[in-house]
Amino acid sequence: MKALRLSYSTYDLMLIALMAGLGLAIKPVIVPLTHMVTGPLLIPGGSVAGGFYMMWLVLAGTLTGKFGAAFLTALVQALIVMISGSFGNHGAASIISYTVPGLAIELIWLITRSRGQTLLSCFLAGMAANISGTYLSNLLFFRLPAIPLLFSLSIASLSGGLGGLIAWRLACRIGKAQSKKRTDEQGDQTI
Repeated sequence: MKALRLSYSTYDLMLIALMAGLGLAIKPVIVPLTHMVTGPLLIPGGSVAGGFYMMWLVLAGTLTGKFGAAFLTALVQALIVMISGSFGNHGAASIISYTVPGLAIELIWLITRSRGQTLLSCFLAGMAANISGTYLSNLLFFRLPAIPLLFSLSIASLSGGLGGLIAWRLACRIGKAQSKKRTDEQGDQTI
């Protein structure tokens, strides 16, 4: 396993900030759309929507390859939500409800000894993030009985896993694009 690197380049910090911003920007769009589909089916909308915005935490960790990047992305989101009073603000509880999914991703990647380099590690990271976020939201705000909570957590695991798969696919595409750009730049230098 690579040594845990806690030093971040400016590029890494920009990626973290970008992923945090995209995660927050997509939330007000995805949640109402999800509720329109899940509401009539009596499926918990937040559990489904969570997979789409947990995807950005997984993507931040995958693209930087650094320990703590997913957690830092979640922390930046929590701070922005608290300061701006934007969508999903629950006061000081936002720090907990936003950062725990980032911690869940970091824990999964410590266990799997992967920083999102495999499809399975991204799937498990997205799943863990959304399950922890859904459970924590229930604990802090909703207090669902056992059966609805289990249903909600099951939906969250599927949605989070799919978000992790999307993050992995995006990371692969971005990696290919960066690799092609480097090859093109090296070709231009030799001419």
